[in-house]
Amino acid sequence: MFGLFRLLGYRFSPRLADVGGTRFWRIDPQADYSLQKIVPHWDDILRLVGSLKLGLVPATGIMRTLQVGDRPTRLALAIAEFGRIDKTLHTLTYIDDKAKRRGTLTQLNRGEGRHSVARAVFHGKRGELRQHYREGQEDQLGALGLVLNMIVLWNSMYMEAALDQLRADGYTVKDEDVARLSPLLHEHINMLGRYSFSVPDAVAKGELRPLRDPEDEE
Repeated sequence: MFGLFRLLGYRFSPRLADVGGTRFWRIDPQADYSLQKIVPHWDDILRLVGSLKLGLVPATGIMRTLQVGDRPTRLALAIAEFGRIDKTLHTLTYIDDKAKRRGTLTQLNRGEGRHSVARAVFHGKRGELRQHYREGQEDQLGALGLVLNMIVLWNSMYMEAALDQLRADGYTVKDEDVARLSPLLHEHINMLGRYSFSVPDAVAKGELRPLRDPEDEE
């Protein structure tokens, strides 16, 4: 993962639970950095990265080039060797930079929040993909992604409206507090039961529903 992310122009920045036992690779003229595992496959690595970047090869084709049965191919081993360079840099900065650790944890929490909403939405059939063909699975995942985006959009619109109302009422709204808000809340969304898709005329015309009065018990 470190190797592919780096080659694609991204930085893989996971939280390292076993950071205390991480192995490092240092600059040493006498050390064996396993370059002989990378150099012979460099052109193939670039072709693989180009295919991923352009989306020219399906995921199944990519996996066949990286793994045969339970064993990684030489190309996969070459990418892993390359990735150790970036993993060493990431681990050193992760240990040394408190801000990076905090940012990594924030991103992890956001990812877990997204998965939590997905599990709540995808409750039918125990959240399992039951289609036995790829197109059906892609349809299910595409529909799940669409619903997740709708929830995020809905929450974002009403959160912004609520913040505007608080400002208009004279309340102090701090930017650092707003930055901690998440549009991934879903406790207020009914995932089970009957669904009604009829909406008031005002909402159909693009207006928002009236905001709830926090002093109203209902």
